[in-house]
Amino acid sequence: MRVIAGRLKGRRLASVPGTDTRPTTDRVKEALFNIIGPYFSGGWGLDLYAGTGALGIEGLSRGLERVVFVDASPRAVRVIRTNLEALGLTAQADVYKADVRRALADLGRRGLRFDVLFLDPPYAHQHIAEDLSEAALRGIVRHGAVAVAEHSRTVELPARIEGFVKVKTSTYGDTALSVFRYEDENQRNSNDETGEEDEEKGERM
Repeated sequence: MRVIAGRLKGRRLASVPGTDTRPTTDRVKEALFNIIGPYFSGGWGLDLYAGTGALGIEGLSRGLERVVFVDASPRAVRVIRTNLEALGLTAQADVYKADVRRALADLGRRGLRFDVLFLDPPYAHQHIAEDLSEAALRGIVRHGAVAVAEHSRTVELPARIEGFVKVKTSTYGDTALSVFRYEDENQRNSNDETGEEDEEKGERM
């Protein structure tokens, strides 16, 4: 595995030993970032079921400011830390050895909010809709944030999940990528009210 674009392009990544972790192929990873935006001008990322950390690291290489990596496997967490250290990214990262629900609860308590979410759970243990719902309910997602989930092509995710709206699903062999945009209802209502006030001001001028 390697970083495929950005300031760390071509750098190699260590893999998690064994067969429990299924790394995202370079082809799917490149397609993923082409869909959500090849490069970022800052922003925070959240890499759930991080495995080797490849998706979050790719995001940092392409301009994300900081990424939080979450995985319950001690072996995966060791590999994530190894990759971050080898690439000089430890100052831009936090690593949680925890299941996703516990990590989301802690991130909510810390008041952190994210612009990009990556979800790549094992195909046999996918709870993507529940994870996105929990992220929204914990208040850790910024208005306009994007979430991308990698899953089996036999799985069809809901069109709407607690403020997340599915905008695209693409398939690559047995793999599918579903992309969601988060619409914060309070933020949208605030923007709508501001727009109405601006219109009224314009009419009075």
